[in-house]
Amino acid sequence: MKRLFAQKAFFIGGLLLVAAQTAAAQSQAGAYAITHAKIFTVSGAPIDDGTLVIRDGKIAAVGANVEIPAGAQVIDGKGLQVYPGLFDAVTQMGLSEISAVNATVDSAETGPFNPDVVAATAILPSSEHIPVTRAAGITEVLAVPASGGFDFSGSRGVIGGQASAIHLSGWTIDEMLIKKSVAMAVNWPEIETQTFDFTTFSRKEKPFAEAKMEYEKQLSELTEWLERARHYAVALEHEKTADFRRDVKLEALVPVVRGQLAMLVVADRGREIRNAVEFADKQKLKIIIAGGAEAYQVKDLLRSKSVPVILRPPLTLPTEEDDPYDRLLSQPAELAKAGVKFAIGSFDNSFARRLGQNAANAVAHGLPYEEALKAVTLYPAEILGLADQIGTLEVGKTANVIVTSGDPLEVTTDVRYLFIRGRLTSTDNKHQRLYEKYVNRPKTAP
Repeated sequence: MKRLFAQKAFFIGGLLLVAAQTAAAQSQAGAYAITHAKIFTVSGAPIDDGTLVIRDGKIAAVGANVEIPAGAQVIDGKGLQVYPGLFDAVTQMGLSEISAVNATVDSAETGPFNPDVVAATAILPSSEHIPVTRAAGITEVLAVPASGGFDFSGSRGVIGGQASAIHLSGWTIDEMLIKKSVAMAVNWPEIETQTFDFTTFSRKEKPFAEAKMEYEKQLSELTEWLERARHYAVALEHEKTADFRRDVKLEALVPVVRGQLAMLVVADRGREIRNAVEFADKQKLKIIIAGGAEAYQVKDLLRSKSVPVILRPPLTLPTEEDDPYDRLLSQPAELAKAGVKFAIGSFDNSFARRLGQNAANAVAHGLPYEEALKAVTLYPAEILGLADQIGTLEVGKTANVIVTSGDPLEVTTDVRYLFIRGRLTSTDNKHQRLYEKYVNRPKTAP
């Protein structure tokens, strides 16, 4: 019996030793040191000849004189630059694959009010848009249901659902998830005096009084939903009562009316933005403006109320015929000068890879470079309440890191190494494979 016990103890001890050795090997395999690179932490001054250490998915050390841990994989960064991964603050990523094919689109539910919809539950981790986007140095995005954009298909409604922040790597949504519910997407009602008739492919005029009546009806319905959610929040505290009935839509709105979850309000016109801000102020709601084509018209209001804005790509046609051609290109500089915090988002999938270049276009029209870089790294993280995890290269933050041949805002820059959650991640993608296939196509005889 004693001999059998000793054999079992030896066997168990051996298993524990093997497990410990395996864990140590995995830990070492997940340790990296990027050396002799120019490091842009975004949180401070650049480090000309620095080292960044990644371990267990986090940034373990960053600086000019950093000790390289034993067993770490060393990447010689001489001549290269290191940045935090870029953050696309509004996308349809994983929700829409081919906008013209309905079966591949899951970006919106039917009906105008869907606060219980959560983007994360519909995201497709195997979407071909994801590797294309991360190859451009974008390591995380906010997937926003029913928010419009080039790749959007379906009815936007008023309350689109809950936006989810995700890493652009992972086999499952659980691996990709940064935060399941970041903001409640709301499409602010518009006073539309023009509609497009697809049967005749022509514009139709609508009387202003009729358009305003429709606007007021939608606004009244939104107000009613919030009031019902407040009553439901009170009832939730006494849910054990016999007459309590669970309502998942109202339950989803409870964090909004309690000020725990921000409303991400899609609004472009100056009048719409002003109305949305005043409405949120009256209802005591946290608000983020998305779109903001005419945010410059209400910049003083936005600054005074500390309302941030996530701007559409500035390389876009102006909203009015008599606007200057560079009206949207010069707006970021104007907002920065006015003290309005803003980020830049792609608002779709197909052109998300051009996020950095959109920020660069704003630099060409007066925005300081440091502000442009922060508009696609730190500021979206701060606006969405995720700055404790991502946005800068600081010890303890998630290691979403890009190593580049130059400025990540320039279209000619290559991403040499890309880390998501501390894992070295491939930049291979469908665009690259197709390019290589056709550039190496056998030449036919003339």
